[in-house]
Amino acid sequence: MSTLTQVAPLLLRFPFAEDTQLRLRPELDMTKVEDFFTFCQDNAELRIERNATGELSIEMPTKYLTSKRNALLTTYLGMWNLQNGLGEISESSGGFELPNGAVRSPDAAWISHERLATLTPEQRDGFLPLTPDFIVELRSETDRLPALQEKMVEWQDNGVRLGLLLDPTTRTVHLYRPNAEPLRLSDPETINCSPELPGFVLNVRMLFEITL
Repeated sequence: MSTLTQVAPLLLRFPFAEDTQLRLRPELDMTKVEDFFTFCQDNAELRIERNATGELSIEMPTKYLTSKRNALLTTYLGMWNLQNGLGEISESSGGFELPNGAVRSPDAAWISHERLATLTPEQRDGFLPLTPDFIVELRSETDRLPALQEKMVEWQDNGVRLGLLLDPTTRTVHLYRPNAEPLRLSDPETINCSPELPGFVLNVRMLFEITL
């Protein structure tokens, strides 16, 4: 059983963790990004997002197979970034405050140095108030594809330069770029992420073929 602690305690049940406690301070205003950030810090063991209308979504911890794929994905992106030094990356716990008010955490993201330089140190010490240049969402066994596709459109509408939705269950990749219809690729070996990420070629097949 999980508890939400506020003025009048509300009992919640999470299907993925019987003893998880959801902590909420009564004084927090969840429409304010600073208070939402505090709420996420108080519940650091959970992955929490906020949509443009202020609704919260709490995701279950990923299974080991998805975690392995996430780790390799971040490694690929990190190695490329170290070689070219054009920006910075974040992994699945990094939060971004989008122009529409949503706070999202993609499975991997990259932001150019030029855009990061426009932020103050205070802005960088929290959810970054911008849309990354590049994001990847990796579908897990429990994710609904339509919900992920809606999230990808939100990334697209909020200015992402290139977004990838990787679906190991069907071995497909969906590419999202501004002002363009999504491109669906069936069982590609690699994805060339140029010109947005010059020289970055993602080995998708290696990610898809990871096993327990």
